[in-house]
Amino acid sequence: MAIFSIPGIALRAISAAVPVQCEDNETLDLIPEKDRKAFIEQTGIRYRRIAPQGVTASDLCIHAAEPLLATLKWAPADIDVLIFITQTPDYIIPNTASVIHQRLGLSKKCLALDINLGCSGYVYGLSVIGSLLQNMSGSKGLLLVGDCSTSVISREDKSTWPLFSDAGSATAIEQHDGGRWHFNLQSDGSGYQNIMIRGGGQRHPFTAASLAVHEFSPGISRNDLQMKLDGINVFNFALREVTPNITGLLDAIHVPQESIDHFVLHQGNKLMLECIRKKMKESEHKFPYSLYHFGNTSSASIPVTIVTELLAKITGQKSDLLLSGFGVGLSWGSVYLTSDHPIILPLIEV
Repeated sequence: MAIFSIPGIALRAISAAVPVQCEDNETLDLIPEKDRKAFIEQTGIRYRRIAPQGVTASDLCIHAAEPLLATLKWAPADIDVLIFITQTPDYIIPNTASVIHQRLGLSKKCLALDINLGCSGYVYGLSVIGSLLQNMSGSKGLLLVGDCSTSVISREDKSTWPLFSDAGSATAIEQHDGGRWHFNLQSDGSGYQNIMIRGGGQRHPFTAASLAVHEFSPGISRNDLQMKLDGINVFNFALREVTPNITGLLDAIHVPQESIDHFVLHQGNKLMLECIRKKMKESEHKFPYSLYHFGNTSSASIPVTIVTELLAKITGQKSDLLLSGFGVGLSWGSVYLTSDHPIILPLIEV
């Protein structure tokens, strides 16, 4: 396990933005009417947010970032590091972080890069931006994490469409003497095919055939440019790996599990999260869920959950947090950190 610590950084603020357009699984024709209530009960997902055509993950992240910077009174010239994490970039070339850099008016001294990750991306992103900032005296960083997953999934695929939502987030991080973040990051590339879009890259370039829709089973139809999700394999992976990753981190840094104020996990589905919570023998009030109203917001699910479920609980307070993301790759990881009087902005709807 890749267990390591990053000293001298602080989480200053978090914001998140979602589209206004909402879809209700209780009236979704893709799910037979007799099965809808059971589906919502098992997955925990009733409502999902759908970005209109032309709105990208970077748009949602910018909507989250602008009020965050204004609230903190951080000028564009103050930002030393910009990291954008998404699986739905604006372009193949250039990197979307450069587009965001221009739109936010950041200075030439700012490092800007993309990271292609999904549900583990927020935790991985904190480790990357924290590692960079700890070596820059008095530096400030902006971690933008989000996906418009509905743009790359089929409306005729019941294994994906009723699960995913679109969202973007912004997290302000600063080099600061004192705090220390602890990480446990892991990967298993043997499972890379469990969540994937097969076509459109260099391995399987786009052709007219990429758009052909294939029916894989009743209720599951998609083309090669749309996401495939092997739900059973991903479910089993999460149940097998997430709990030992979390407990392994806490054991390594000698932090008792009972001292954690909130466990914020990637919002895959309710049944999965409840199995993990019960394996850890943790109480419900320490495991916030945003699934019912926002579904699986992919890389943004941890900040969306913090903004929608913990705003009143951690704003302006000192809280011990355990954040854990897991999914595409396969990749997974956890971070233990103490948030010291952060600013959490109310959810932004656009």
